[in-house]
Amino acid sequence: MSKTLFILNDPPYGTERSYNGLRLAGSLARREGEQVKVFLIGDASSCAKRGQRVTKGYYNIETMLAALTLHKADIGVCGSCMDARGLADADLAEESRRSSMDELTTWTQWADRVLVF
Repeated sequence: MSKTLFILNDPPYGTERSYNGLRLAGSLARREGEQVKVFLIGDASSCAKRGQRVTKGYYNIETMLAALTLHKADIGVCGSCMDARGLADADLAEESRRSSMDELTTWTQWADRVLVF
């Protein structure tokens, strides 16, 4: 079983780094024998904001996170980054949860590969 940790830093919209990181995470999570974890840190913490509404035909990061959890991916959101941006636990999409630097450390030790976007 191969284990990959994705660390996303960029906001959900305005750049495509988080979008592309989630595309790769989703592709990998759908493969047999792969385990995926995603950690949202810095501006990427807003990727987990509940209730995103985007223009028709535009990607929706919240939906992409939900699709990852269908393939058993874990989604952690940096708690101090949430606090700095005024995000409460209730603001997070169901598939995401408050996490910590300590858990990111544990996930990093768990992973065979760490990809940073």
